[in-house]
Formats: sequence, C-alpha cells, structure tokens
Amino acid sequence: MSTTFSRSVDEEIGGAPRRSPCLFLVLEGLRPLAAPARFSLDDVDEVLLGRGDERAVKRGKRRLEVRVPDPWMSSRHARLEPRSSRWVLEDTSKNGTVVNGERVSGTTVLGDGDLIETQRTFFLFRDAVEGLEGAADVDARSAAPPLPALATVLPPLQRAFAEVDLLARSPVSIILFGESGTGKEVVARAVHVLSKRSGPFVAVNCGALVPSLVESELFGVKKGAFSGAGEDRPGLVRSAHKGTLFLDEVGDLPPPAQAALLRVLQEREVLPVGGTKPVAVDVRFVCASHRNLAALVETGGFRADLHARLLGRRVELPPLRDRTEDLGILVGAILARIHREGDVPALHPAAARALLLHDWPANVRELEQALTAACVLAGRGPIELKHLPPELAAPRPRPAAEAESEAQQALRAELARLLAEHKGNISAIARAMGKRRQQIQRWMRRLGMPPGRGAGG
Repeated sequence: MSTTFSRSVDEEIGGAPRRSPCLFLVLEGLRPLAAPARFSLDDVDEVLLGRGDERAVKRGKRRLEVRVPDPWMSSRHARLEPRSSRWVLEDTSKNGTVVNGERVSGTTVLGDGDLIETQRTFFLFRDAVEGLEGAADVDARSAAPPLPALATVLPPLQRAFAEVDLLARSPVSIILFGESGTGKEVVARAVHVLSKRSGPFVAVNCGALVPSLVESELFGVKKGAFSGAGEDRPGLVRSAHKGTLFLDEVGDLPPPAQAALLRVLQEREVLPVGGTKPVAVDVRFVCASHRNLAALVETGGFRADLHARLLGRRVELPPLRDRTEDLGILVGAILARIHREGDVPALHPAAARALLLHDWPANVRELEQALTAACVLAGRGPIELKHLPPELAAPRPRPAAEAESEAQQALRAELARLLAEHKGNISAIARAMGKRRQQIQRWMRRLGMPPGRGAGG
C-alpha cells in the first residue's frame, strides 16, 4: 500500500483523478497566525478580492467573494475570471496588485502557481488541483487536524495525514519517504502521540551511527562483551519499550544490523551484544528514508525480507517547494513557537513575497532557521527583507509553460473530431462522451479550443 503526493497535469481521462482550478489564501502579512484557506473555482465565473472588517467568504451564483481585514487593500481590489482556456486577473484597486513580484497594469493572464499579492495579503492560483471531492472549500481555522503537525490545505496531503491518524492507532508499520528536512521526524512524533502509547518517543539517525557500534547502540550490550563495555546498557530499542522508535535513514543500516532488526520485528525481542538470553520488547517502529529502498533491495544494499516487514504503509512527504500553499501554516507555527510569550511580528510585503517565492532546497529546516534568525534581527519590529538570508532576495524566474501531455493531446484530438461531427453542439458532445456539459466546457477552456455552441445548435 502507498500514500503519495503528486502534481500530475493530465486531465480527467478514463480513470484519472479529476482536477480543478483553485485559489489559496496563503498568508496574511499583518496576521501571520491567521489560518490559510482553499477555494474551489469549479463552476465560478467571477472572483472578487477585497477589504473587509474580518475575513469573510461569500458564494453566489457562479461568483466567489473573498474579503480580508487588510487595511491597505481596496474594497474592490482585484477581479479574476476565466477567459477561453485561461484565468485572467484584473487590478481594480487604488494601491495596486502584484503577481510574482511584478505590479499588474490592467489585466494579466494567470499561470499555474502564480503568487497574487493584494498589498499585505497573498493568494496562490493553481490551475489543476487533484482530489477536491467532498469539501472543496477548506478554511484551516475550522478544519482542525488531529495535531498541528498534520495541518495542510493540500487535498492529497490531507488524505495522507488522515490515513496517518488512523494508522497510528493500529499495529501497521509506517515508513516515511521524503527529502531531508521535509518533516519526517515531526510526522513520526505525531504518530507516537496519536498512538497513545505510554512509553517514550526515541529517535535515531541510522546514518549517524558508528558502523562498528550500530548493534550495541540499537540492541544494547552486556557488561564485559567487549573492551570498554563496563556496564549493561539497554540500547535504543529497549529504551523505547512501550513507546515508539523512529529509525531515520533506515536505508543506511549495515547488513548485520538489518538482520538483527528483522529478528526484533519478527520475535519482538532483543538479544544484547554479548548476551545469551533475549529480552522481550513492546515497541512501535516508524521508519524514514530519503533513499529508494526498493532500488537498494534490487542491488543487495537492503534486505528484501526486512523491507517487506517495514513496508506496511508508505507515506511520501513532498518537498517545501511543492507546498507553497501550506507555507502560511508553517510560517505561523514557527513564529508562534519562537514568540511563545510575546506578540508574533508582522511580515513586510517584500519579506513575505521572498518567503513565498523561494524554492527552499533544504525544506522546512531551512525555513525554520531563516525565521529564527529574522526574529532576532527584527527585534520588536516587523520582519523585513533585510532580516532574511540574502539568497531569498533573488527573484525566482517564472517557469515556462509545460508542453501538453500525451493524454491532453489525445483529448484535444477527440474533442476536435466530435466538434466537427456534432457541428459544435456541446450537449451532443457531452452525450457522446458520457460527460456533463460543464466538463466538456472545462476541458475546452483548458485546451484553448473554440467554445462551440449550446444545445440549441
């Protein structure tokens, strides 16, 4: 079984997941602790962004209105609407609207991942978000996760974290995959808390263990087992008795330690180095790796039987560059932790923009270090661009538009054929494809095709 996070751009064809345009309210610079929100743009013809006394969302007939308590915003600050195959933003403000760091003059066509800045408030436009079935709109203020560490507004990650919540209370093993700094230990700690196990949470980086001492560190040692073993030591596995042992970078374990770990998983007992009698243990194992364990199995670098034991449920954590929608959640959590006894500082627009446009190669760990230093440098004032690392000031180039996938090309050809066959009658095309008229129209907008005609022919 596997739970993964992906950003495929293929359209809804056959059994492929449905994807919909979305607008995310990512960050309020004046209120960094304000929760982000997600709004589906399915069946929406107009989006209005403006100032309000408090955050408020109103949906009317094919219309979405979002108001934010940002005093620098205009009451009618910006307007979004779909035109042909693309969404367009129109600046209707007195103070200006910025997209990807550049001020908008009149209207601009939005691309997937564009950052929209309405003074001190930041939105993110996504052209095709997967998995909006159910609650398409989500306000993180009311959609509280089981633990703050599992907060997200991304649908695929919401599903993955919901499964983590369920699995934590079961004996199913969990293995976390992701780049360094993506929060694997944070999720492992959440698993421990949700499991309600009475013992401690013990974390060990397998890659940092001295190869000659791995087995004694993990499984303990009897006094006199080797030179320097002057006393009995329980080892990390026994230290986690009735609790959780988090094995980070488990792929770095040497073969002898892998064999001993397999025995622990099978027999639920530990044989200390130099010992003759196994000791029973009750431990929940959560493992993590940034390496492809299946590939290591193929090359002989990791035991196949151990891999099978560990792989109860696979959860992949996306890099921070793929979680810009969640950056407001993470920034708020870090600032709240730093300023536990005082007011959380506001973010100057240039600083907030830099945080949201940076690619974060070292992920959440890099974000935390940047904000910790910024809070010290800012003192009691707001966090400004000069308080952030210099590399954040460099503008991120806007990515070039991706070529159409084979699935999109096939869909374009099929629609073109049916348009000709049914003389542009969208209702007839919908009946022929077994889809709703709205879906046909949505596909045609995304592919930039002529709008065709209604049922009347």
